[in-house]
Amino acid sequence: MALGRGLSAILDEVSQAYEREMNSGGTSVGEVREILIDNITPNPYQPRKNFDKDALFELSESIKKHGLLQPIVVIDKGDNYLLVAGERRLRASKLAGLEKIRVIIADVDIDELKLRELALIENIQREDLNAIELAHSYDELIKVYEITHDALAEIVNKSRSQITNTIRLLSLSNYVQKKLINGDISQGHAKILVGFDTDEQKLLVDTIIGQRLSVRETEVIAKNRKSKSSESEPIFIKKNINFVINHKDKISQKLPFDFKLKQDKLEIKFRNEDELKKFLSMID
Repeated sequence: MALGRGLSAILDEVSQAYEREMNSGGTSVGEVREILIDNITPNPYQPRKNFDKDALFELSESIKKHGLLQPIVVIDKGDNYLLVAGERRLRASKLAGLEKIRVIIADVDIDELKLRELALIENIQREDLNAIELAHSYDELIKVYEITHDALAEIVNKSRSQITNTIRLLSLSNYVQKKLINGDISQGHAKILVGFDTDEQKLLVDTIIGQRLSVRETEVIAKNRKSKSSESEPIFIKKNINFVINHKDKISQKLPFDFKLKQDKLEIKFRNEDELKKFLSMID
């Protein structure tokens, strides 16, 4: 099955609806109208599941103050209207407590297949999705249209390796995927965890978060885990905790007091109050 007519052709139809609104005197289609929000049905194929609450609140406050400057796009389905573009604006308008919303009724013939294309590819092109949602979008397009990773890469203007590596994130456990969606770990971290079993993934991701490991540090411990094949052994990454001792000579030159060095600690012993006052004058 070919991938429909492509994103550009579909988006052109929506763009024409906007143009007709700008040039028309109020025709039945392409015009801006106000309709009840409750009469609008979201696109069932919208792959974007997570919307930033703070950003939605800011948009809703702007809509309260200035109104909705850019109408959403819907198509008339007879008994209701189907959302084509503008889900963030629709959600923010609901959050603002509006009963009606400004819409453009697009004079386009969007069947179920093209609606799926529009929801998936438009979001991919605008990079609105988190890594897991993007992976699901890639995977669905490949399966539904029976195309290769190379073919999809050309359609969405991404590299084949980016497509493949993103889809591989779907093999991660739900626990790791949730941490990635929530921003607790980066996509770079998540890619390293692919190939480990569920228990190892949890152990590794908890270590990444708990020890605030960089992607490079995660690569090191992941490589070690693969070579040792340990199951439940705690993970520690060696940090430079001897930074105080490393400066022993310079400290000796600067401090005319008795002191002790313990890796990351410097202990100063004052024999009398005069030494304490001298030290305080040094740091004053």
